[in-house]
Amino acid sequence: MAETLNFDDAPAGTSPQGWILTMTGRGEPKWTVESDPTAPSKPNVLKQSGRATFPVALKRDTDIRDGFIEVKFKAVAGSEDRAAGVIWRAKDADNYYVVRANALEDNVVLYKTVKGVRTSLDNVGRKGGYGVNAPVVSGQWHVLRCDFAGTRFRVAYDGRQLFDVEDATIAQSGMIGLWTKADSVTLFDDLTYGEVK
Repeated sequence: MAETLNFDDAPAGTSPQGWILTMTGRGEPKWTVESDPTAPSKPNVLKQSGRATFPVALKRDTDIRDGFIEVKFKAVAGSEDRAAGVIWRAKDADNYYVVRANALEDNVVLYKTVKGVRTSLDNVGRKGGYGVNAPVVSGQWHVLRCDFAGTRFRVAYDGRQLFDVEDATIAQSGMIGLWTKADSVTLFDDLTYGEVK
């Protein structure tokens, strides 16, 4: 069963209902529904335009252990960072997995966040290193996806499978969500997620 959220049922300028709009670390995240003429499913997108260590939006009524999450995103601005991520198995804003694409670094990296501390995870078959290089063009829509089951996480970007990660740190089910970093201004649309039994 998959569900898709396109943020079109909320008035522009408001916060989306059913979300915990928060952050990991400090700052003032700003998550708002906005109309955008480039939205993959018009008229609205979810925009993060605040500034915090890691702005986080968690979908309150989700509790998934094995499943998938996929989102369309557009990195708009940010001089310190320009990132978009998807979260799974979140207990709260300090404990979750996240895979993110970064338009300033042109890479995709998977992390675990435990007690507010973020650690990048090794790709299967390669020790060390830092995610995978991939062109993340600012001002264009991209698709970021993770399929997660047990200890195996499979990351796809723009329809291409990039890498797998094995990790057993967070084994229990949790919320799905969205993520940015620092001064990133990022748009999200067509968030699709589901559980695999």
